[in-house]
Parts: sequence; structure tokens; C-alpha cells
Amino acid sequence: MPLTAGSIAPELEAANQVGDPDADALVSDLLDNGEVDGVNALFRTIGTLKPHQDLSRLPERLRAFLDEASAPPPDWSDADVKAAEGFFARHHGEVSMLQGTVGLIGTYLSPTGAFTLRSTGRLGGVEGPGRRLSQSSRLFLDMGNKDAMRDGTLAASVTKVRLVHASVRQLHKKSGEWDYEKWGEPVSQKYTTGAACVFSTQILQAMKHLGLDVSREDAHGFVCAWHYVNHYLGAPEKWLIPKDADETERMWNAERDKEWQKSDDGVFMTQQAVKFYEQFLPPGASDAFLAMIRVALTDTYADMAGLPKSLLAEAGKPLAAGHGVVSSLGGGLFGGAAEKTVGVNPYKDLIGVASKAFNGAERYALTHEQDDQPQMHQELHDNR
Repeated sequence: MPLTAGSIAPELEAANQVGDPDADALVSDLLDNGEVDGVNALFRTIGTLKPHQDLSRLPERLRAFLDEASAPPPDWSDADVKAAEGFFARHHGEVSMLQGTVGLIGTYLSPTGAFTLRSTGRLGGVEGPGRRLSQSSRLFLDMGNKDAMRDGTLAASVTKVRLVHASVRQLHKKSGEWDYEKWGEPVSQKYTTGAACVFSTQILQAMKHLGLDVSREDAHGFVCAWHYVNHYLGAPEKWLIPKDADETERMWNAERDKEWQKSDDGVFMTQQAVKFYEQFLPPGASDAFLAMIRVALTDTYADMAGLPKSLLAEAGKPLAAGHGVVSSLGGGLFGGAAEKTVGVNPYKDLIGVASKAFNGAERYALTHEQDDQPQMHQELHDNR
């Protein structure tokens, strides 16, 4: 059974000590035999991943791994696919932008995650934000593509990211410099599940903070999509996020403040990301863009990330909150009786501008150095 709010604390402690044994064994062997470049090239030929597809052109070890990795989540259904497709039909543009900004910054608020990223090759250096975005953008884009969960294209993209995570774990292990007692396993199952929460329920909360209306049905669909992604990232069934949006929110709310803390690495990564985003914004939009991210994250977490305070953010909050849906019973994002206040959402136009600018950032990230597929790492460079 997937995680629940009641079981999460002890389970996450266990998950922090676990990597991904099948992926780790494959990638360790590839690294030892100098085959990473060859498999990275093969990534470009693997466009779909479905059970029983013909993988005979691939090396034996990779074929066996992908064969096993192609199985869908144990509880997956056509209804889940339809729910996810419904969400993306209405929200793909804005949610991709929020995942690539608010979501990525959210992963930097985990000190372990920020340390891992900063010490992993170009992901943490001056080129880091573009590289990080390119590794994630294919996933964000594929999530909303027509039939992505039916034709295996999303499964293929996520499985490549799974192998990238394994390369990070193996390189840290081989470096002999990772503090396992302090950090647990690099890119552990705890980190994977936490990232799924950040990119699902935290994004739904960000949409609410910005006055963007998401129905209960659509919220369920979005969380279903991340349940699917969580599975293809190699998470065992017991550590998958629930498909129920309210349960996932309760689970994340119970753990977030234990996991998110201010750190030098997190502030550095956020600053680098903001500089990268700003080059794609139209003149004069930078302050408003930062205000939008601050409102989406809330002051508590924006301060942790080192985002500058903003008069625009303070002025816009009441209007965005009044425009959005507010639960009068306090039953979470979508629980309880809801009422709507008529008003002008100050972020509506900005979200459109930001989505367009973010599309430019994604295109740059995916085409710069032809890095349009997730790629495994061959070495570590500490940019601290």
C-alpha cells in the first residue's frame, strides 16, 4: 500500500537509507566498464517504454532492466489516466511553468537535495539551472502530452531520469566523500517521494495561493500523474505517494517543516535559478515574476530560499486570495464548503507572461548543447 499521513514518519526514515538496487547495479556496471556514453546515446533511441515491447537492439543488461521497469503501477487504471489527462488539458502551460520554477526551488529547500545537486557536476555550477531544467523539462512537457501515459513516452522519460539518479548515487559512492551517516543514501527513496510531493501537492497549493482555480477532480488527476511518475522513478509500492489528493496533502503538510530548512546550498541554487529565469523575461517583468514565485511559495518558504522580499507580493496577496477558492471549513485545498470572492487576480496576466517566458527557458535548456534527453553523469565536480 502507498504511504499515508499516519505512517509517513517511520517509513521516510527507512526510505532515507535506500537507493534503487536494480538501477544502481546496472549503472555501477556501466560506469566500471566505461559504457555510460554509449547508453546515453541509446537514450535518444528509446522513445517509448511499454510492457512486452521489442528491445532486442539494446545490450542485454539494459534490455533486462527496461523490461522489468516497464510494468505500470500495481493499482493503475484507465480512470487514473483520464483524470490526469483532464488536469493537463486545462492546466498544462501554467503547471509546467510552476513546476520548473516553484517546484525546482522547492527541491532546493531540502538541505540534502541542495547539497546533492550542488555537488553533482554542472547541475550545481554556473550552468546548473539550465542543466537542471533540461533534465526535468522533458518530464514536465511529456506529462501533458496527448497519450503520454498510454503510449509509454512518459514512462520512457521518467525511467531515464531514474538512471540519472542512479548515476548520482554511484558517483558519490565511488568518490568516497559522501557522509552516509549525516545524509543517508544519495537521492534516496525518501528524496524521490519528497520530490513527488513537491511537484504535485506543493504545486497545487501554489496554484491556490496565486488564485488559480483547480477542481477536486483535476487535483486528483494531477496527483495520479505524480503517483505514476513516482513509480517509474523506481519507488517501491509502499513508498509511492497516494493517488488521493487530500491524503497526499495531509502527508506533505505533516512532514514539510521537518524537511525544508534554509541552507547555504539551497540559497545558492535558488539564486542561480533566478538569474537563469530572468534572462528570458520581458523588460521590467523581473520584480513581478519574483513576486509571483514568492506568493506561490508563501513568505515562510520564500525566506528559506533566500528570495528577496517584494512590495508587489505584499500588495497582490489579498487580491489573489480573494479571487481564489477558500475553504470555509478548513478542510484542505479542496475540502469543505467553498465560496468565491469576485475580484481581479493580479497574477493572471503575469502567469501568462511567465508561462511564455518559461517556454523560452525550456527550449533553451533542451537545445543548449543538444541536451534534450536526461543524461547520466560520469563524474562529480564540487562547486561549493
